Amino acid sequence: MTNSISLAQGREYLAIPGPSVMPDAVLQAMHRPSPNIYEGELIEMMPALTRDLCRVARTDHNVAIYIANGHGTWEAALSNVIAPGETVLAPASGRFTHGWAEMAEGIGAKVDLIDFGLSSAWDFDQIADTLRADETHRIKAVLAVHVDTSSSIRNDIPALRALLDDLGHPALLMADCIASLGCDRFEMDPWGVDVMVTACQKGLMTPAGTGFVFFNDKAQAKQASMPRVSQYWDWQPRANPELFYQYFNGTAPTHHLYGLRAALDMIHAEGMEQVWARHERLATAIWAACETWAEGGALQINVADRSLRSHAVTALRLTDGRGTPLREFTESQLGLTLGIGLGMEDWDGCFRLGHMGYINAQMVMAMLGGMETAMAALDIPRGNGALEAAAAVLASKD
Repeated sequence: MTNSISLAQGREYLAIPGPSVMPDAVLQAMHRPSPNIYEGELIEMMPALTRDLCRVARTDHNVAIYIANGHGTWEAALSNVIAPGETVLAPASGRFTHGWAEMAEGIGAKVDLIDFGLSSAWDFDQIADTLRADETHRIKAVLAVHVDTSSSIRNDIPALRALLDDLGHPALLMADCIASLGCDRFEMDPWGVDVMVTACQKGLMTPAGTGFVFFNDKAQAKQASMPRVSQYWDWQPRANPELFYQYFNGTAPTHHLYGLRAALDMIHAEGMEQVWARHERLATAIWAACETWAEGGALQINVADRSLRSHAVTALRLTDGRGTPLREFTESQLGLTLGIGLGMEDWDGCFRLGHMGYINAQMVMAMLGGMETAMAALDIPRGNGALEAAAAVLASKD
């Protein structure tokens, strides 16, 4: 039985895996009149902004900015390096690899898709067999989703680069870091990634609407060999503009840029190592609570192996389709919005926790307390001591 009186009044907590919680400093930076797009401060701040974006990605190479969401960056990246009729390899560990593969098919590419299911990371033996069999190197790129937001699996990008190198395969390594950038450790240049795509609304803590494609010299060489690249998606003028409008092939997303500038200032003031460490500690606290609840038999964490879990999102399921009732209770009665079970077979049983970007320990404890309250109200079996387990992780000095 639910409460007859709603306790949801007050500031709501959006705990979905993107858009994430937006910092007040970002929103305040955006709360301003439209700037001059022909000269002045907006134009002058762009070189430092792009450098600071590359610092987050750990690359000394290029970034192109698009007025687009993550799906737009998928198409932008593909359009620059994959010609119609060429083949890409897509190792899938969740819905978003399938989405990127479908985008590739939409521009005329052929896709070799290896589906590892919704709860398993990549099997490198299977990937190796496929690459080894490709003696003519028809596979031009591997579409590698670092963190699949639907399943919360975190895949091993450095190991995939090592495999490509060991086999001497020249395919581009293209990484989707839409959910992971600014949350899970990612280092583009040290890891040997050729193309990386991401968007602003998760770890970069800016309202949805801009996306980014990072690319190195190898990817640029492939782009130069393309028979054609659409004028809008072409990353060359965006990454190396002679005039300001070329950054965006038209009018800039002015207020997003001001918000992004504030977000990057926050990220670099904290420091990337600390950002990654914070996300890891908060995720570990969430897992401790969920593993304790799971002892009651009703809750299951989608990814059993901790080493394969994202530090940005956790996918869960409840027996008897109780994920939807739990989400409905937390939102309507507590003001806490949890994520739907996107891409999972059991829609009503599955749900997701977003713990990315502008979050801290007290917010995590509030989310977990809200879930405990909902499970109590809905008589969902659960192990005892979940909040204490999470608190112990957060209190640890290790």
